[in-house]
Amino acid sequence: MSSNNRFTVSGSDLVDKVKQLIHQGSIRRVRLIHGGRPLIDIPLTIGAPAAAVTVLAAPVLAALAAFAALVTECTIEVERVDESGQNKN
Repeated sequence: MSSNNRFTVSGSDLVDKVKQLIHQGSIRRVRLIHGGRPLIDIPLTIGAPAAAVTVLAAPVLAALAAFAALVTECTIEVERVDESGQNKN
């Protein structure tokens, strides 16, 4: 099971919000939407420690920082994993 959440943030807060979401864990995918169109889709490995994911996502975060300088507002869509339903055997 998964659930989706959307956050609207200013360009200056974009990178910090994505980092915060990655550190929360249980996130499968982060999608950046601007003007109703998806621009960047960041798949995250389920179960990987947040610190490792942040290191692996460093080039993507650098690209987000460059993009954030160009926009005033954008939407972040987060696909979360429902951990209570993951291991039902």
